[in-house]
Formats: sequence, C-alpha cells, structure tokens
Amino acid sequence: MSKIGLFYGTTTGKTESAAEMIQSEFGGAKVVTLHEIADVEGSDFAEYKCVIIGCPTWDIGELQADWQGYYDELDDVDFSGKKVAYFGTGDQMGYAENFQDAMGILEEKISSLGGKTVGHWSTDGYEHEASKAEKNGKFVGLALDDDNQSELTESRIKEWVGQLKSEFGV
Repeated sequence: MSKIGLFYGTTTGKTESAAEMIQSEFGGAKVVTLHEIADVEGSDFAEYKCVIIGCPTWDIGELQADWQGYYDELDDVDFSGKKVAYFGTGDQMGYAENFQDAMGILEEKISSLGGKTVGHWSTDGYEHEASKAEKNGKFVGLALDDDNQSELTESRIKEWVGQLKSEFGV
C-alpha cells in the first residue's frame, strides 16, 4: 500500500495531469495512489494518514462537478489525525476575483472535519485580486495556472513536493 492518497477531480484533464506529475515526483505509485473523486467511497480515505486533494476552480469560483457531487459525503470521512495538502488548477487572469476558490472551499470543509493542512504556498508570482484559498498571506496549497503560467507548473510541483516530503515525513 502507498503512503499517500491523492484524490482529485478533473474536467479538462489539467488537474489529472498535475496529479500524475505529483505522483511521479514523489516516486510513483508505490508512494502515491491516485483516486479520481468520481470513483471514491468514504472508506478510501481511511487507508491514508497523508492525503493530497486536487481540484480545479470551475465556472465563477465553484467546485469542479465531481467534487461538487462528493462535497456532502466528506462529512462522513474522519480526517482527524490526517495531514492534508491541497493543489488546484485555475486561471488567475480570467478569474482574478476567485482564483483557486475551489481549493479554499475544500480546505475549509476538510479542516473543519479534523484534517491538518500542510503544504501552504506563497502567493508571490501570481496576479489575482481575491481567493478563498488565501489565508494569512499564503495559499492553503499549490496554485497552478496552466492557462497563463504553464512554464512554471513543473518547477512549482517539484518545489512543492519537496516541501511535502518533509511535512509528510516521507
């Protein structure tokens, strides 16, 4: 069994691609198991002490459809004692007023259910006006923008995974 469960939703494939890059950077499937949220049951979370949540922000600051469909089911998951990291995909130019809101929505919910947020990420280098994912001057997780900064995705993932390895203790 892998040490980390990565749960993601994807519509255009960008979040899935980022999930695969994160898995690879950690060392592959022996370390990180990918779970598409549309196919998940609450008991799937129980296998892991370290969890990564990936969600694109959709429409105007909304959760991606599969996460929206699973959102209420999160109430039945026991996140206490789990370290939870977040990453999101979004468009900071086209949606500057709600960039990465989905990541913030999920972090708020999962934190209220006992999850301990790790993997905070600097807002430096981003141009946005507001975000539900911004707390205390940082994002609650890794913010990716393949629409406007695709050339930074790989290096951001490498740096973030290095940070998470330490925070997860793997």
